[in-house]
Amino acid sequence: MVNPYAWIDKSLETIHRANWYRSVKAITGLPDAVVELSGKPVVNFASNDYLGLAGDERLICAAVNGTQAYGTGSTGSRLLSGHKELHQELENAIASLKQTESALVFSSGYLANLGTVSALVGQRDLILGDLYNHSSLKKGAILSGATAIDYLHNDVGDLRSQLIQHRSLYRRCLITTDTVFSMDGDLCPLPELIAIAEEFDCMLLVDEAHATGVMGKTGAGCVEHFHCTGKELIQVGTLSKALGSLGGYVAGSQVLIDYLRNRAATWIYTTGLSPADTAAAIRAIAIIKEDSSRKEQLWQNINYLKQQLSGLNLLRSESPILCINLNTPESALNQAQQLLEAGIFVPAIRPPTVPTSRLRLSLMATHQRSHLDLVAENLYRAIDN
Repeated sequence: MVNPYAWIDKSLETIHRANWYRSVKAITGLPDAVVELSGKPVVNFASNDYLGLAGDERLICAAVNGTQAYGTGSTGSRLLSGHKELHQELENAIASLKQTESALVFSSGYLANLGTVSALVGQRDLILGDLYNHSSLKKGAILSGATAIDYLHNDVGDLRSQLIQHRSLYRRCLITTDTVFSMDGDLCPLPELIAIAEEFDCMLLVDEAHATGVMGKTGAGCVEHFHCTGKELIQVGTLSKALGSLGGYVAGSQVLIDYLRNRAATWIYTTGLSPADTAAAIRAIAIIKEDSSRKEQLWQNINYLKQQLSGLNLLRSESPILCINLNTPESALNQAQQLLEAGIFVPAIRPPTVPTSRLRLSLMATHQRSHLDLVAENLYRAIDN
């Protein structure tokens, strides 16, 4: 008899041969700029905890208090037993930060994108998404049943050509884009996208996952950074990066949020966000609004390290994500290992996640100048070898 699972071994062999194989690395202790990996302290350039809030005592206390007041789990979907006062408080805080009429909290950012995209469009509709969009936007497009077409990365001209060719053939059209692209660090051309969406009668969904807390005067994201606050669009994001918690959100008009409560399957049929995560995110937003010093320190670190690494093949970045382009998966793995041996944790990012291999550094507000000097010195050494 043929083993119906035998193909899995063969597939894994192919992944190994291509140097695409991945495995987890256990980090112990609190999240910080220095963490313990496999029993060894390493400077951490692999975290999305941009403001260093995930290990902050104020968020920890908020999570503990939330658990003591409401228990460890929400116990059901929000439409049944899972809705808590904390959830509404968090949604109000997000809407206030983003300056939108309302907001809706999901149990993860991935679920927020899957549920929102698939609720807004269907088989009679068109989705035009940036080629480098996050997996959750691409999977949401597939789930929706709409016709999904990629436009070239940050290429408004190509987007316009696609709209001229296809828009009139479909009932509704949704344009989707990350605002900060997670594997490159560059920004979308948001004002131009808003203008083209208005011209062609399209909805526009922007994923602010890596922008919330980091970009804009108050940390509200790229919508604020580009002075587009108040424009009619759909803002999706996460609570798990700069906000140091877990979960996702959609922010927008009251009618949009009311519609999603009734049509977003990944919100309707999923247990509500835990009280601990909800309370921690509320506290994080309050900290961001009260004190901009962490964001300011983060940008000092970004600008300093970019200057130190100017002699390397850096991808263009306007965010805390700095990537060094490399020729092969092998070189990315080898250089990441050299850095790890020097006490520096920088992940190697390889296809199929990205089109070209690279080292990806994520900057944090809590990195010290000595950490930045150490990684710069060792990056030059690793690449020279």
